[in-house]
Amino acid sequence: MSSIQSLNDARIWLCDADGPRLSSGRDATDLIGDAYGAEVAVIALPASRLTDEFFDLSTRLAGEFVQKFVNFGMALAIVGDISAHVAGSTALRDFVYESNCGRHLWFVEDLEALAARL
Repeated sequence: MSSIQSLNDARIWLCDADGPRLSSGRDATDLIGDAYGAEVAVIALPASRLTDEFFDLSTRLAGEFVQKFVNFGMALAIVGDISAHVAGSTALRDFVYESNCGRHLWFVEDLEALAARL
């Protein structure tokens, strides 16, 4: 079950780590819909909830997934260790770096790192 938490005075929709794995743009839309009325600044999604295809940029799933958040004006924080995925892909490493420079998608190790980001 997801919960709303406050980090540095920002409302965060914290997704449960035990939920279903997300593997499509439709899953992103459903997640946004769940959080939309809660007036949150960021949806924090455990990295473990994403399928391996998300981290394989050739599938275009990450782009489709993130575009949904951009379209709805919501920020997404992928929370957790993705170092194994990043180690295997220069393109993913660059994507993570560029995302962390922006406003819509961040990859962070934990909630403390997200709080520092906010």
